Amino acid sequence: MGNGNKAQMKRERNAKAGTEAKSQLKINVASKTIQCKVCFQTFMCTSKVPELTLHADNKHSKTLLECFPEHKENETKSDNKPNAKVSGKK
Repeated sequence: MGNGNKAQMKRERNAKAGTEAKSQLKINVASKTIQCKVCFQTFMCTSKVPELTLHADNKHSKTLLECFPEHKENETKSDNKPNAKVSGKK
C-alpha cells in the first residue's frame, strides 16, 4: 500500500462526509419572517421600522400598524424618541 492509495482513500472518505454545498438563498428565504398583511410581501427579520413604514406609506397609504400589526417594535416603540441630545457638560 503506497502513498497513492492513502490519498485515494482519504478522498473517498471526505466524499462520503457530505460535501454538500450550502446555499445562502435558502437561509435568506427562511429569514423572511415579517409579512405585510395587505399585500403579503415578505421582509427579512432584520428590517427596521423606517423601511417597513416606507412600504406602508408608499404601497398602501396606510400606517405601520395597519400593515404590520404583529411587528414587535409596534408594541414597544411609538416614536418616543427625544428631540435633542442632553449632554452633561455646559
